[in-house]
Amino acid sequence: MAIDEWLLEQHRLGQGLPCLRFYQWDPIAISLGYHQRHYPEHWQNLAWHGQIIDLVRRPSGGRAVLHQGDLTYSLVTSGYRGRRRDVYAYLCKFLIQGWDNLGIRLCLGSDKHGYQSSANCFGSSTAADLVMNDGYKVIGSAQLYRDSCILQHGSMRLSPNPDLVETIFGTPISPPHPLVTMHPADIIAALTAAAQHIFDISWIHQPLSHYEQQQAIARAKTLQEL
Repeated sequence: MAIDEWLLEQHRLGQGLPCLRFYQWDPIAISLGYHQRHYPEHWQNLAWHGQIIDLVRRPSGGRAVLHQGDLTYSLVTSGYRGRRRDVYAYLCKFLIQGWDNLGIRLCLGSDKHGYQSSANCFGSSTAADLVMNDGYKVIGSAQLYRDSCILQHGSMRLSPNPDLVETIFGTPISPPHPLVTMHPADIIAALTAAAQHIFDISWIHQPLSHYEQQQAIARAKTLQEL
């Protein structure tokens, strides 16, 4: 996520193009929203299968996300004006179309009840989130604005371990079977194609250069563990 923020800053400075990236987490971690100051005390000493679960802070807002069994997407772009919920709705179109092509129908959430009082991002949904017809929240997203540039990133909850989720958040979960069996590579391919269609652009696959990796790593070091 520090790399996400670095890519946003490069775009703001005119030194980087809009970009879309995907990644997973190793080791497991919980990311807190930038302004989230209250969370259960026992999160400071969490471990899973003998491995410490890190607490990190996102550059964007929102509530806590468990990064285990999920796939993170990150979109850096610019040129969008208007209400933030309208920008969310437009940028989420590629997610909706891509998942629809995979056979999963998603729509924007609307339930704001209890969101501000909950420490769990996936405990409720807002107009920035994507849910299934039965209300199961698949994607929780957040944004960061720098001038006219936007970072929108989010977690796609595929196969979280139910016991771990209950240990952390205190609520049971039953991930839908179609999500559990979905392969991340297939999701990435579908979403990349959908983004190309929705935004009318052509993607260029371009790994970070050695210099860019050094710069991103330097920024990553500023993302302190709590």
